[in-house]
Amino acid sequence: MYREAILPERSNSLRKNNSKELILSISSEGLQNIFLINGNSFKTEEIKDPDLIIKPYDYYMIINKGKKPLTLQYNLDVSNHQILYDPYVHENSEKIYFNVDQFIERYDIPNDYIDTLPKWYSFKFTYTNYNLIFVKPEFGLSIQIHKNRNEYWEILDGKPIIINGNKIHYYVEKGTKFQNKINSFHSVINPNKEADQFILIKERWDGIFDENDIHRIFNPNQYF
Repeated sequence: MYREAILPERSNSLRKNNSKELILSISSEGLQNIFLINGNSFKTEEIKDPDLIIKPYDYYMIINKGKKPLTLQYNLDVSNHQILYDPYVHENSEKIYFNVDQFIERYDIPNDYIDTLPKWYSFKFTYTNYNLIFVKPEFGLSIQIHKNRNEYWEILDGKPIIINGNKIHYYVEKGTKFQNKINSFHSVINPNKEADQFILIKERWDGIFDENDIHRIFNPNQYF
């Protein structure tokens, strides 16, 4: 594969380059409207052609934030590159929402939660001063920012890919902690393939906690 079309508000897959340098090409207009993952870097502005050079064995992904489709060209065939995360692999699957019992049966869930937020790709237990967030294998949460709170994440289970500000952290170990500062990008991706390998994150915050204080920069799970 040497060419790929990316529709507005969509992306290609997060892939790992092979042993040769990979060069991506996008029109100058398209270059102004993308977010870029290149290795450990998450770039959202002032992206230039040299930023589209992918070193051997580095990871890469393009998000189209423009209003028009863009054509992404490669100097090499990328069809055999390892895919860590395809945001649309389950796009046409039935959306079955999780329920509380599914997690209580498997995990030692404290029973003093005050709210839950079930989705087909994640589940959240809300407590007085923290959340427990489960992310289903092969899914990612939206890339988002908050204007009124800092968040503090601790990885309790699984090995996620974490977007933290303008950095990407791959296969993060249990016990690792992150601070998501006000107005900083953050997200979690579960690259696991087996159905029962959820990511579990403990989330605390300071400032004002409000579900409406979420600005979703990229939401791959809005299929409909």
